[in-house]
Amino acid sequence: MAGIRPAAILGKRIAVVIVALALTGCELLALWPPVERQPVTTAPAPQRPAVVKPQPLPFVAIVMSSRQPAYRNVASALGDRLKNYTVFDMSDRTQAPVAAFRMINDSSATAVVAIGLQAAEAAIAMARMPVVFSQVFNYRDYDLLTDNSRGISTLPPLDLQIAAWKKIDPTISSIGAIIGDGHDELIEEARLATEKHGVRLHIRSAKSDRETMYLFNRMAGDIDGFWLFPDNRILSAQVLQQILKSSERHRIRVTVFNESLLSMGASVSASAVDTNIADTIVKVLRRIAAGDIKNVPALSPLSDVHIVTNDAVFRKLVPAESQAAYHPTVSNSQ
Repeated sequence: MAGIRPAAILGKRIAVVIVALALTGCELLALWPPVERQPVTTAPAPQRPAVVKPQPLPFVAIVMSSRQPAYRNVASALGDRLKNYTVFDMSDRTQAPVAAFRMINDSSATAVVAIGLQAAEAAIAMARMPVVFSQVFNYRDYDLLTDNSRGISTLPPLDLQIAAWKKIDPTISSIGAIIGDGHDELIEEARLATEKHGVRLHIRSAKSDRETMYLFNRMAGDIDGFWLFPDNRILSAQVLQQILKSSERHRIRVTVFNESLLSMGASVSASAVDTNIADTIVKVLRRIAAGDIKNVPALSPLSDVHIVTNDAVFRKLVPAESQAAYHPTVSNSQ
């Protein structure tokens, strides 16, 4: 008789065990009622919005009126945001403006950023591509707005300036300001800002620096703050010094547009932020690159302000009974 192989015996044993487990399982299942299983709905994973990287801007020419810090700092901040650009300095006597713009027109530049009045006038007169100008206060006097040019505001938002001023010196209640012709929008913005923060505004229009001094002397008894705007048509260096000296006598706190004027006796500096100017220029350049220059505002507003106070002047001018309310701010960007 042929012998049975071990593998065959093992196979039979495994089959018996499987049948036994199957029967045992049936008996175990009979001890409990079947569990009703709820259908499981798996929600799809939320899709993250695709991150759209902004397209790099085409080649841009940056033209500065000179290398003074106010222009150079904006050009530097702008260069940090652009990939392809070149910088021309109009104060460089080794290259005539005509030659510089001939090079710009012959290049692949799609726009010119002009920083300062001289650069803006030259760019609008000679550039064949759109122009974005900045650091020009009296732009209407020079016909800088055309179908092919747009500007950037010189001043930070007036609302932010007044808000910061009131935070530093809650006692301020009546502010004077003098400005030249052609700034109706700015005057309206100043009215709205002061009204919002509960401050009375005395604003007058002048045509010369002598008239500015005359108007200031007339309003000095009615104000405790003076708002100085960078209008060089009505403000000479001599009149500026006289206003600051007179302000000290009348205990008037003066807010200026440039930090360097604090050393002359101003109380607060509320100036634009270089990086904010550069960011605003880039936004305009993107819209121009997209062919949307017609819908770009004539003057794009800024959104930040840099505040620096002259604590020594404030302590001297703020009345003694109001010293407790005074909150000096060394530096603040919003």
